[in-house]
Amino acid sequence: MGLYVDIQRRLKGFSLNMHLETDGGFLGILGASGCGKSMTLKCIAGIEKPDTGQIILNGKTLFDSDKRINLSPKERRIGYLFQDYALFPNMTVAGNIGAGIRLSKAEKVKKINQMMMLFHLDQLKGRYPHQLSGGQQQRVALARVLASNPDVLLLDEPFSALDYYLREKLQIQLAEDLMNFHGEVLMVTHNRDEVYRLCDRMSIIKDGSMLHEGMTKEVFSHPKYLEAARITGCKNISRARVIAKDEVHAVDWGVNLKVCGPIDNEINYIGIRAHFFTGKSMGINQIAIKLVEAVDDPFEMNLVVKNEHAQDTKEIWWKVSKNDWKHSYKEQMPAYLYVAPEDIMLLRG
Repeated sequence: MGLYVDIQRRLKGFSLNMHLETDGGFLGILGASGCGKSMTLKCIAGIEKPDTGQIILNGKTLFDSDKRINLSPKERRIGYLFQDYALFPNMTVAGNIGAGIRLSKAEKVKKINQMMMLFHLDQLKGRYPHQLSGGQQQRVALARVLASNPDVLLLDEPFSALDYYLREKLQIQLAEDLMNFHGEVLMVTHNRDEVYRLCDRMSIIKDGSMLHEGMTKEVFSHPKYLEAARITGCKNISRARVIAKDEVHAVDWGVNLKVCGPIDNEINYIGIRAHFFTGKSMGINQIAIKLVEAVDDPFEMNLVVKNEHAQDTKEIWWKVSKNDWKHSYKEQMPAYLYVAPEDIMLLRG
């Protein structure tokens, strides 16, 4: 059981060629704007129609181009939370929650009250959307979607319209709200932090196709592909030439580095996350550095450095805590940076 999607659709500039399978849990779909994330959700929900393929939910065919099956959105038992929440402006909180409920009047009132209690909306029952905060609007929209008892919940950039503080607060709230939802949850976003915090599994999409998928923390630790490393936030990527079974030459930094081999023949890039470097000697993978720029963030410093002994090389980003910057590096930068072999990601371009 679960959700099976294997669809194709021609879009402007590229083709959506999406294959994914879920079996419970929270799946995050991460990709740049315009890569086909939202179109995938709309095809699953029945808002858009694929050109070819199949969509099957818990053994029930929702779409099959060969068999000419294309169930309407109402027939699919899928809840869709839009980016802007799509609340009815002329309806109260209670009215919005009850908009999609198809029960008797008494049962409908009971269901509305149940959802308002679950999402802590009791005191807002008579308010209209314009009288609500962004967080309150999201809770009303989520309550409305879940009131219809969907088998799948689709979240389309649910935090994109919120400021930073509210976004983080509502990520925690959403995780709590969905603890009792036992169906499939798919969330599309271009924000890697949202995926890392909320999703058990993740898929990375590039130009309409699945590039990489797996358990979220594993994908961040071992992204395998160049684009996957970039989209999960790796700032340091270099072309790589294999020179031994456990050693590469980082072409763009002009240095040889030991890695955790053996190295696959398809590896042609390496990646190192900015916080993996250290200024403390570890007797391996030593890079002589000169400081190019220090970029101040609220809680850490971004130190942009270059290889002291090589010309025309790319910059390397090194993140250090404000405490380390003040007490260790502000007055005297280390002569070398070091990185452990296990912290160097081997990537396919």
